[in-house]
Amino acid sequence: MPKDNSIKSVLIIGSGPIVIGQACEFDYSGSQASRSLREEGIEVTLINSNPATIMTDPVTADNIYLQPLTVESIIKILEERKIDAVLPTMGGQTALNLAIEADKQGVWEKYGVRMIGVDIAAIELTENREAFRQHMINIGLSVAPSQIANSFLEGKEAAQKIGYPLVIRPSYTLGGTGGGFVHKEEEFDAALRRGLAASPTHEVLVEKAVLGWKEFELELLRDKNDNVVIICTVENFDPMGIHTGDSITVAPAMTLSDTAYQQMRDEAIQAMRSLGNFAGGCNIQFSQDPVTENLIVIEINPRVSRSSALASKATGYPIAKIAAKLAIGYTLDELKNQITKTTSAFFEPTLDYVIVKMPRWNFDKFPGADNTLGLQMKSVGEVMSIGRNFLEALQKACQSLENGRKGLGADMKEWVRVEDVLGRLEVASDDRIFRIKDAIRLGVPLQTIQKLTHIDMWFLKQIKRLVNYDKEIMRFNVPSDLSEPFFRELKEVGYSDAQIAWLLRVKEEDVTKQRKKLKIERTYKIVDTCAAEFEAKTPYYYSTFDSENESISSDRKKVIVLGSGPNRIGQGIEFDYCCVHGLLAIKEVGYEAIMVNCNPETVSTDFDMADKLYFEPVFWEHLESIIELEKPIGVIVQLGGQTALKLAETLHQRGIPIIGTSFPNMDLAEDRGAFSDLLKELDIPYPEYGVADDVDQAIAIANRVGYPVLVRPSYVLGGQNMRIVINDQEVERQVLTIFKHMPENRVLIDHFLDRAKEAEIDAIFDGDDIHIMGIMEHIEPAGIHSGDSSAVLPTYSLSVEAVNTMVEYAEKLARALNIRGLINIQFAIKDNKVYVIEANPRASRTTPFIAKAYKVPYLKIATQVMLGTHKLKDFVIQPQPSGFAIKVPVFSFDKFPNVDKQLGPEMKSTGEEIRYIKDLTDPFFRELDRNRSMYLTR
Repeated sequence: MPKDNSIKSVLIIGSGPIVIGQACEFDYSGSQASRSLREEGIEVTLINSNPATIMTDPVTADNIYLQPLTVESIIKILEERKIDAVLPTMGGQTALNLAIEADKQGVWEKYGVRMIGVDIAAIELTENREAFRQHMINIGLSVAPSQIANSFLEGKEAAQKIGYPLVIRPSYTLGGTGGGFVHKEEEFDAALRRGLAASPTHEVLVEKAVLGWKEFELELLRDKNDNVVIICTVENFDPMGIHTGDSITVAPAMTLSDTAYQQMRDEAIQAMRSLGNFAGGCNIQFSQDPVTENLIVIEINPRVSRSSALASKATGYPIAKIAAKLAIGYTLDELKNQITKTTSAFFEPTLDYVIVKMPRWNFDKFPGADNTLGLQMKSVGEVMSIGRNFLEALQKACQSLENGRKGLGADMKEWVRVEDVLGRLEVASDDRIFRIKDAIRLGVPLQTIQKLTHIDMWFLKQIKRLVNYDKEIMRFNVPSDLSEPFFRELKEVGYSDAQIAWLLRVKEEDVTKQRKKLKIERTYKIVDTCAAEFEAKTPYYYSTFDSENESISSDRKKVIVLGSGPNRIGQGIEFDYCCVHGLLAIKEVGYEAIMVNCNPETVSTDFDMADKLYFEPVFWEHLESIIELEKPIGVIVQLGGQTALKLAETLHQRGIPIIGTSFPNMDLAEDRGAFSDLLKELDIPYPEYGVADDVDQAIAIANRVGYPVLVRPSYVLGGQNMRIVINDQEVERQVLTIFKHMPENRVLIDHFLDRAKEAEIDAIFDGDDIHIMGIMEHIEPAGIHSGDSSAVLPTYSLSVEAVNTMVEYAEKLARALNIRGLINIQFAIKDNKVYVIEANPRASRTTPFIAKAYKVPYLKIATQVMLGTHKLKDFVIQPQPSGFAIKVPVFSFDKFPNVDKQLGPEMKSTGEEIRYIKDLTDPFFRELDRNRSMYLTR
């Protein structure tokens, strides 16, 4: 049947700010769904509170409401607009919970709004732990023994009846919040109280723990005619007991027998068809006994999930886009596969490659945090890699993590004490995959490792292959000793040139030179959903070392945009927003836009956003191969945050043009010492400072400039390893910490301007003219990282003289640094004197916030200025301020209950929201402004 023509307008509910457990995958799904509905002539209204998202951009929806995700906001929209239907399945748990609350208050019924994609009964069935358990039993599917508890007494009775070990699963929570394993009776009371408190309905499921069982996920789509298609089967590398968001995952499933797979398919389809009124995407999780292959159902998410974005990127099948069309009445057989353009959407994807998803953690931001992995998700982002085999994909995933790894080990970061390694295996933590290889290298038997980790033996044997390769490489002395077949074999299983160089004890350049001499070069394969059975129309590529190259370079002018890699604190979704607008601006001027990124959650890695997408690590060796193939006119590094910026020096050294501000000028701004010297030359006030190469120098500088001092390394993002210290002992401790983690870095010691106000400017400079995009005043005083401070646009308490001085200094710096494109400058204001703290010659985390607040396409303007195709005078820039816009940081401290929550120079927030107020009498602002008083009186 064709679509439901009675639906003329749809409301999509977003997922709000980025928090641990709910990241930018829902920006991807919401954006894709909106575009899908607009293709059908449907008016899309979108509500979300996150200004850093593409989904809240005019390019995505017809009507944008950057408002708090509350029932009051929903009512306001329905009062202003005629909405026929609401789609709550694209915004994660936040959107579902809001849809349920609005339904309970009778909002949808009052305004005549239909819920599409899923109905309340299906949501309640899957979210209510007891109802779901009973439903699975009723349809003949197995579940773990369990009992619901709404009180402490009921929980105690359930534990006594079921027996230990147990798992506690709170209802209606996100990312496993409040959940956990209980191995002993004495641990139960505290865990139960935690779970009951976390659930908005004060309800938990007390369940028998199936520790050590395998875990699998299936991504499915169902239409109104009960047609079901399996998009992807994902296997967790880690066994049950670790949240799937914190587990390494692999697709297709590597260790699943055909019999078990067919049973899993049948049960997944049966479960999905039993959910009642449901048309769209669904995620179902199974656990399997590794001995008997018995299956139990863990949970079903009746919505697009975190894994949906991964499955979409892994297969090339646009799950959210198809799910949106199913929600308005289409059936699977009526829709085309978006990749091949010829096959049906009812055609299940087939993979002739392997994908590996690896989580990215930020425990370094939370000293004292428990880095043990369990039911509660703790990772802040993830990477995905694609290879022709498991080991190639695994090593590429390690290279994508932005933590200095060159692959799985063989990179100077191995552990050598058996006792330490064994301890890390028994208790899962963020580095367990690396410690497994260390254990094998140190001679620990695979059976012992399997017993400690419960990881399938097939995976352990694969990692042992790498250990054997390492030993073989170490038999040689120089790259020319490696035979062509062996060298090629190493590259086919993912070894980077840097790893081979480390094992041979030579320079990376020597290995690269020999590899190219042997003509061992990357080739590129297309992600086509059908294992090359049909021709694909979408230019979405991954690299491998095969004989045939499927990526054909055109003769058009090309620009490569470097993405921001995995989300982490200090580098989040805002940089993906910048990259997407950069791509659109490049395409608008007629150049071929090429995207390089490895984050499956992002819009920039959508299959049709760039002219060409390379799903590759943002890692020099991979980038060099792409540049050699495509021969671009230049590379843009300004939009991808520190991930992209750190490659600027290598690009410059290799003579590859950098679009926009040159590397020497970017380096001048990033090098804290050199930048302070520039400020001195320009007669711009700055805090007294010095640069130290050792502890003694640092202490001498601190005493010269006067305490308190800010101790920080150069070339970092998110205030990494920055501290305010007040005496010699603290200086010594902080400097040693910096040198431990960054031995090649120099340390900058600044006098800290206590009790100063902080503000920042974002601007665009084209070589002649400057445009001030926005001037923001922080609510918290100087000393709180700008990412953790609430900021008001425009300023609200600074004098006109101070603001004018800031603008004057901004132009001076833009000219001195010869900026082309974006610059962000941070100021401290004390006794009405303006000091410059730092300048960032790139997109900043505030760039999307200003663009949204003033409704100006600043990223388009900045990109075309970088390209040199336009000057600022070519644009009509008309900001549309509406009172005051406030950027409000959001934290995920609930995941780390015992860490220091005190804010300081090192960023800790995971996301942000935007709030609009008419004037400064607004209660919301007055509450925030009290924070400044609190900090100033501490």
